[in-house]
Amino acid sequence: MANETVILGIDPGTTIMGFGLIRVQKGTMEFLHMHELHLHKFSNHYLKLQKIFERTLDIIESYHPDEVAIEAPFFGKNVQSMLKLGRAQGVAMAAALTRNLPIVEYTPKKIKMAITGNGNASKEQVAKMLQGQFKIKELPKNLDATDGLAAAVCHFYNAGKPQVEKSYSGWSAFVAQNPKKVGG
Repeated sequence: MANETVILGIDPGTTIMGFGLIRVQKGTMEFLHMHELHLHKFSNHYLKLQKIFERTLDIIESYHPDEVAIEAPFFGKNVQSMLKLGRAQGVAMAAALTRNLPIVEYTPKKIKMAITGNGNASKEQVAKMLQGQFKIKELPKNLDATDGLAAAVCHFYNAGKPQVEKSYSGWSAFVAQNPKKVGG
């Protein structure tokens, strides 16, 4: 990581999207911001995706992150829910890619493990650990914002370690790494 790096963490969702930002200077994390985008009021799924894209761009334009960490969808029993969550994640990723930001995906277990030392920790346990670490006075009601913050912190803890999660840096990198898939 550079001398100063801003990391945007995103917890994608079609009901609530959580995000958190940290600044890393000389190996030390500093809490910048966390918030939630509430999408309950939009009944149209495509309108929700548009709002996720626009809000992600707004966050990027406001805080100028250098890197993005995003929680990967977990495998559940409801295929329709997973499809919608995957779309939300993809739209947030597309917004970051339009600004040429590198993106790394982390599984929920890996994020929980990085924050609490327990891959099966609850959202509440993750939130409490972050609250203590950053001296956050009041936690958000839904804890999606702390999940986004947790993704950013997980990325900091994993910086410089070999990547076992999926990583994206843009279309040009994909083309360079996969010439046979793109060429004729």
